Amino acid sequence: MPDVPSNKPYLIRALHQWCTDFGFTPFIAVFVDARVEVPMEFVKNDEIVLNLSLEACHQLEIENDYIAFQARFGGVPRKIMVPVSHVLAIYARENGQGMSFPFDASKIDDLNLTNNSDGSSDKPKTGRPSLRVVK
Repeated sequence: MPDVPSNKPYLIRALHQWCTDFGFTPFIAVFVDARVEVPMEFVKNDEIVLNLSLEACHQLEIENDYIAFQARFGGVPRKIMVPVSHVLAIYARENGQGMSFPFDASKIDDLNLTNNSDGSSDKPKTGRPSLRVVK
C-alpha cells in the first residue's frame, strides 16, 4: 500500500475553521526546535502557544507541511513558521475544545536525519533555545 499522507494538516484546518465560524479563538501548541521560527523569548520548556485568530495573524497560511503567518509580539511584527509535524494541539481558547496530536521528538530527529539530501551528517543541533541580553 502506498504511503498515505497525514491527515493532521486537514484536521488543523478544519478545527481552525470551526473556531472561526463560531467566534472562538484558535490556539495551537507547538514543540519548538531549530526548524520552528518563533520568538524564542516566549518559548517555555521547548513549547509555545500561538494565537491563530484572523485578528492576530496576517497572511495566515495553513499548508500541508507548514503553518506560516505574521503577528505582533510585544508590538513588534514577527514572521512565524511552524512545521505541521511540530503542532502538538489546536484548541479554542474559550472552552478548550479541540484536538491534541501524538508527538515523539525522537521521531522528528529521525526524520531530520533521513531528509538530509546530500548524505552528509550535519552537526547535531540542540533543541534548547539560547538567550542573550539585548540592550
